[in-house]
Amino acid sequence: MGIQFAPNMKIDIKHLAKLSKLNTTKEQEAKFEIQMQDIIEMVEKLPALINEESLVDSTNPMKCREDISYNEFKREQILSNAPQTQAGCVVVPKVIE
Repeated sequence: MGIQFAPNMKIDIKHLAKLSKLNTTKEQEAKFEIQMQDIIEMVEKLPALINEESLVDSTNPMKCREDISYNEFKREQILSNAPQTQAGCVVVPKVIE
């Protein structure tokens, strides 16, 4: 059984933005409401999973890409962007007393 949403469910973007502490304009709220409705409609069209085995496709196994780190920048270059540094580290305001 898939997730069922109420038909034509009203999404309160203004409330979601407030909870997320985001400032939005009326135009953005209207745009985001349409986009969220489209996402919900897409999710409703997804087929329901019958069991855990439905998640595995033996003909197309998922492979995670190798995590490769690159040291493209020198520490001095990175720290040059920081407003304040000390002993090779970025200084940030104290948040815990």
